[in-house]
Amino acid sequence: MSEQKKVQSVETGDQVIAKAKDFWTRNSKIILIVGTALVVLVGGFWGYKNFVQSPKEEKAMEAMFKAEDYYRQDSVRLALNGDGQYQGFLKIIDKYSGTKAGNLARFYAGSCYLKLDDNANAIKHLEKFSTDAKQIQQRAYKLLGDAYADMGKNSDAFDYYKKAARHFEKDETNAAEALFMAAYLADRVLKNQKEAIELFKELKEKYPNTQHGAEADTYLAQLGIYNVN
Repeated sequence: MSEQKKVQSVETGDQVIAKAKDFWTRNSKIILIVGTALVVLVGGFWGYKNFVQSPKEEKAMEAMFKAEDYYRQDSVRLALNGDGQYQGFLKIIDKYSGTKAGNLARFYAGSCYLKLDDNANAIKHLEKFSTDAKQIQQRAYKLLGDAYADMGKNSDAFDYYKKAARHFEKDETNAAEALFMAAYLADRVLKNQKEAIELFKELKEKYPNTQHGAEADTYLAQLGIYNVN
């Protein structure tokens, strides 16, 4: 390398350093503010997760124990409202919102209200409930179908029965029941025979070993469809 090129190389390096120093001088306050904010944000999230959210989850799960016990005993009012010593699902929903247990309490509350023939409140809680556990979500959709059907809102009931039937098909018994309810509703209430035929055919094809699947031929025959393979 020639002496001239070496000098140019050194000068270029000096220029880079100078520019870096200038950039820092002009922007150091902003960099420090942004950096500090990121540290506070990350640290705050970690602290919230470990010192607020996790203990809240644990307390919510502890609170659920007695309410679930009342639910299993079919003491739905005590399950909903508590007994003065232990909290019910409604209190858990209010006190532990944002937790998994608080979310699950919505499912239980909706089921309790359905047993008490309070369909409006059942729908309110079940529609706010959501879970990745497909079998439980399937059950919530089925209960919503029941609640809407009891209120005479048959189109909504039909939609939720179909949703339940197709959400978790591995549970053949419950999926077949929901599909049957959708097909029956389409036939007898909504008077949509074309839809009913398709659903009864689906029921026969997917769940032939279930009680409802075995009954599909009878209903298809009543609709004028025979010898469906």
